[in-house]
Amino acid sequence: MVGVRLGVFGGTFDPPHVGHLILAEEARSRLDLAKVLFVPAGDPWRKAGEEITPAEYRLAMVRLMIASDPYFEVSTLEVERQGPSYTVDTLEALHQEYGPGLEPYLILGEDALHDLPNWKEPGRILSLAWLAVAARATGGPWADPGLEEAVPGVSKRIVPLSMPTVHISSTGLRERARAGLSLRYLVPPGVEEYIRLHGLYRPS
Repeated sequence: MVGVRLGVFGGTFDPPHVGHLILAEEARSRLDLAKVLFVPAGDPWRKAGEEITPAEYRLAMVRLMIASDPYFEVSTLEVERQGPSYTVDTLEALHQEYGPGLEPYLILGEDALHDLPNWKEPGRILSLAWLAVAARATGGPWADPGLEEAVPGVSKRIVPLSMPTVHISSTGLRERARAGLSLRYLVPPGVEEYIRLHGLYRPS
């Protein structure tokens, strides 16, 4: 495959929500991406010690969330891979799958960008993908000189994405669900129904 501009959107997606959809669509439209690949983490090692919903449920919710969008796809690369889910391994696998014409854009929020120094082989990640980062209005994700010091060259690989401010987080949604509050309009209808049917995030 030649000249494929691919969005790569990894995460725990526990649960996936409309903020994820908005960010993915902003990246797709602004960067003229052929498609956006959602990659649920199988073993999210940066969240070790936290209670994580089993991958099969998270994968099912992402599939429900994007089912009606022809530009969005799900990858099971990390769910099927044994051991911790490392972004660098996923990018390597995608380059092998798509060939030398692949031009991947790793879609990140600012929090994930600033955590990049803690990831496996961050320098290698820069060589494998552009970083499409949802930038705040207050100076952008490159404002921290410590990040460039920790990961040399990172500022030259960032593509800022201006997007609407959406104050929705998976953590907040889990708390709402545990409190018995509605998730309507915060997650797609299919995801809301799936959470209800499987009793996800409710007290044991």
